[in-house]
Amino acid sequence: MARMNLLDIGDEYADYLHDESRREGHAEKITFPKSTEEVREALRIAAKNNWPITVQGGRTGITGGCVPDGGLILNLSRMNTTGEIEGDRMTVQPGATLADIRAAIRDSGLFFPSDLTETTASIGGMAANNASGARSFHYGSVRNWIDALEVVLPRGEVVRVKRGVHTASGVDFQLGSLSGKLPANPQLMKCWRFRQTPHTCAGVNSHLRRCAEEVKNAAGYYLKPDMDLVDLFIGAEGTLGVVTGITIRLLPKPERINGLTAFFASEEEALDFVRFLRSAGSDTRPTAIEFFDFCSLELLRRMKTENAAFADLPKLKPEFHTAIYFEYDDDVPDAVVEKVDGAIDCWIAEGEHEIETLKNFRHAIPEAVNMLIGERKKTIPELTKLGTDMSVPDPELENVMQMYHEDLAAAGLEYVIFGHIGNNHVHVNILPRSMEEHEEGKALYLDWAKQVVAMGGSVSAEHGIGKIKIDFLKLMYGTEGIREMRKLKKRFDPRGLLNPGNLFR
Repeated sequence: MARMNLLDIGDEYADYLHDESRREGHAEKITFPKSTEEVREALRIAAKNNWPITVQGGRTGITGGCVPDGGLILNLSRMNTTGEIEGDRMTVQPGATLADIRAAIRDSGLFFPSDLTETTASIGGMAANNASGARSFHYGSVRNWIDALEVVLPRGEVVRVKRGVHTASGVDFQLGSLSGKLPANPQLMKCWRFRQTPHTCAGVNSHLRRCAEEVKNAAGYYLKPDMDLVDLFIGAEGTLGVVTGITIRLLPKPERINGLTAFFASEEEALDFVRFLRSAGSDTRPTAIEFFDFCSLELLRRMKTENAAFADLPKLKPEFHTAIYFEYDDDVPDAVVEKVDGAIDCWIAEGEHEIETLKNFRHAIPEAVNMLIGERKKTIPELTKLGTDMSVPDPELENVMQMYHEDLAAAGLEYVIFGHIGNNHVHVNILPRSMEEHEEGKALYLDWAKQVVAMGGSVSAEHGIGKIKIDFLKLMYGTEGIREMRKLKKRFDPRGLLNPGNLFR
C-alpha cells in the first residue's frame, strides 16, 4: 500500500485554495501524489473520512474548477514525468505542463498541436476542460490529440481506456467492473453535433478535414451513442475519475510557419476577411484566425504610453481599427496575399522566433486587462473582470458581434473583445470601474448566454464550466439534461466526493 503524506492546510499551502478565477476556497488537508498507487490511497483515505476531494494541476483555470470546498486537495503537479516517444505517441503524467511536453519533444521533429496561451497549464487540466487555444481552428481541441487515458475511478479501481478499443455499445458502457448506460436524453445528446467530436477518419491528414459539427464546445459531458469511452473523461472536469496517465498523439513538425497580422479600417472589413479565410479549401485554410477589436488596440496604445512593461510593443497607427492575426503551416496562398492587400497594413513573420513576437502582441491584451483590473482592485478589492467564453454557429457571427457592441455601448461599460474568431469564439472582457458596473456586466453576460443558446451556441467553448458557470450549463441543457448528467455522475461516484460543485451543484 502506498504511503501518503497528508499535510495540514496552513499559510504554506494558502495558494492552493484558489486558481486564476480568483475564487477562494477552503480545505483541511492537501497531498501531492507521485504515482497512480498514491492517488488510489488518497481516494481510499478520503472515502474513509468522508472528505470531498478536489483535484488540481497547474491551477491556471478561470472557472473555479480546482478551488476546494473543504476536505482533501489532491494536487497532481508532482506527477509530471514525460515518457519516451513511441512512433507518434507519448505517454505523460497529468501534472506535466504544456511547456514540459514541448521541451520533451523539441528535437524529435514532432509537435503537439494544442496551443494554449498559458504554457504552464497541465495536460491533466487541459484534458479535464477539453482545452483548445488559437490553433483550434485547424487542429481542434485537445480531445483530438488524446489517444488513451489511465483513470482511477472514485472507488479506487484503475481503468485504461484507449480510443478505438474501448467503446460504448449504443448507450451501454463497461469500464472495468463498472457498467451502466449513457444518458439518452435528446437535449444532452445534441452535444454530439458540437465541435467536440474527435476526427476519426483514417489517414495522416484526417485531422485536417472539417466535419459537419457546428459549434466549438467545452460545456458538460461529451455523450454520443457508440462513443469512444476515453471521451467520457475528457471535458468532464474531474467529476468521473482521476486521470493519472495520458497518451497524446503528435504530428510531424511543419517545415515552415508564417504568421500575419492584418489591420483594417473597420470591423466590417475585418469580418469580411475572416469569412474569406474560412471559405478557402481545406488545403489552403490557415491554422489560426484571431481577432482584436478597436477597444483592444486602444488599450494597447494606452498601455504602451503609460506602462513600461509594454514599451516593446510595436507602434499601432491611429488608423488601425480592427486586427486579424492568421497563421499558416506552409506558404501563404496567393489568393490570401492578394486579398490582404486591401488591409491598411500587414505585419508578416516567418519562422517560430518571429512568430513568437506576433504572439507576444496577441498575448499582451489579456495581460493589459489583468494589469488594469489589478490597479482598480487596489481601491475596490472585490472587483474582477468579467470574461465570456461563448461560441456560436457560423451564420451567427455578425449577429453575436452586433449584440455585444450594442449592449455594451448602451450600458456605457468599458470592454475589449478578442479571441478565436475562426471558431466564432471571442472573449468579451468587461472592465468594470465599480461594483455597480460589475453587477450590470454580470446581468449582461447572463442575458447574452440565453441569446447564444437560442442561436444554437455554447456557453463555454474552451474554459469549461467549473463552479462559476453552472447556471449557464443549465441554460444549455435544461433541468432534465442536468438531471441526466447527475445520474451519470452518481453511477461513477455514488457518494459524490469527487470534485463536488463542478458542472452542477
